[in-house]
Amino acid sequence: MLKPHVFSLLLMAGLCSSSPTQADPPTTASMLANACAACHGLNGSSQGPATPSIAGISAVYFIDAMTAFQEDERPATVMNRIAKGYSEEQIELMAEYFSQQPMIRTDQPFDPELARKGDALHQNNCEKCHENGGRASDDDAGILAGQKIPYLRYTLDDILNGKREVSVKMANKLKTIHKSMGQDGIEQLLNYYASQK
Repeated sequence: MLKPHVFSLLLMAGLCSSSPTQADPPTTASMLANACAACHGLNGSSQGPATPSIAGISAVYFIDAMTAFQEDERPATVMNRIAKGYSEEQIELMAEYFSQQPMIRTDQPFDPELARKGDALHQNNCEKCHENGGRASDDDAGILAGQKIPYLRYTLDDILNGKREVSVKMANKLKTIHKSMGQDGIEQLLNYYASQK
């Protein structure tokens, strides 16, 4: 016959090992972020032409974007389906992680003359929200400087065509540039942002 203290220990061990709710493995922000690397690059600095870099963007901007994807309020190829797989807590962890990563801007071809004209357009129309030449990432402003031209072109096209909601102020400024300068003005801005390091 088992002694009482041995029986108690065996009973406790059995209860612990047969518990129906095993602890989930720890989920860290970097583990979650690794799933984004295939498209958005290591630590959020994209190498793909049509995929944005998300390193350095504000946590608020990241959360807003993911929420918009989850609710099908922002156009996407796959992000609306991917975003729906994350909980609010996981999105907040990733937002904090990516906000602390430095964006690594890679060289891309641009036209220096168009970039010079785009600089003036940026200063007159975009700098107030997209400060420091488009490098700053305030709560509601994404990083423009160093993003790949194809990604920015698709994004601006979505905004101009009403497929992506942005502030009325931003939409009006883009429409004003487009109306007065046509696609030439947009190309100047694109080349300016491509030239930024």
